[in-house]
Amino acid sequence: MNTAHGALPDILSAPPRGRVLALAPHADDEVLGCGGTLALHAAQGDPVRVVVAFDGAAGRSPGASDALVRRGEARTGGRRLGLCDYVFLGHPEGHWPSAAELERGVARLVRELADFRPDVVYAPWMGEQHLDHQVLARAARSALCAARFRGQAWGYEVWTPLVPARVVDVTSTWEQKLAALCAHASQLALADLLHAASGLGAQRSVYLGRRARQGEAFAPLVADFPADAQELDLLARALGVDRTERACTSAS
Repeated sequence: MNTAHGALPDILSAPPRGRVLALAPHADDEVLGCGGTLALHAAQGDPVRVVVAFDGAAGRSPGASDALVRRGEARTGGRRLGLCDYVFLGHPEGHWPSAAELERGVARLVRELADFRPDVVYAPWMGEQHLDHQVLARAARSALCAARFRGQAWGYEVWTPLVPARVVDVTSTWEQKLAALCAHASQLALADLLHAASGLGAQRSVYLGRRARQGEAFAPLVADFPADAQELDLLARALGVDRTERACTSAS
């Protein structure tokens, strides 16, 4: 991977093979951020598990009774991508966790990593400006360090565009992605997710060939931002983890 300043991203027509763990803050974020890529993984026979961190109870449209609605939408959308393995952690959303809450969340993700043994992990990238997305990005980063993860770890964009280090051509699975988004009726009632996703995906296609129409962009999940460094250092010390180990910095 070329990480030089201003370097063009790596272009993939297919994602890397292996077991895939996708971490989503809320049901629908995995579709928005990397749904086309997950559909490509499923099509090439890679086992894929989606772990949804937060309960989604706050993101209700009129008529949505509780967080169970979001879970049902997630499973329906997942099937349209070729996915069937979903885990819902049910953490309450919309607040910055205490140190103890964050440690418990990291420990839960470490257990998921140990149980599923992924080769590739996707999670929100570290620069996401949505509060819950930031929390999960940081928890995922610390869990990867604690688990001594040595596979590929990639951050995806939902609300906040990233500077891509990798762009995957998802033209062939784009209709699946839109169909999966349509399953999230409670969220479509609140925002035009189809419009937002289509605009960002179309922009990402500028890196791809002339026949490509849609792309999904990724940045190394392990790349720290200065504002995160102190908090991550404190959490790593609480977990007894050396953040400088190579296991915490591998994304190639």
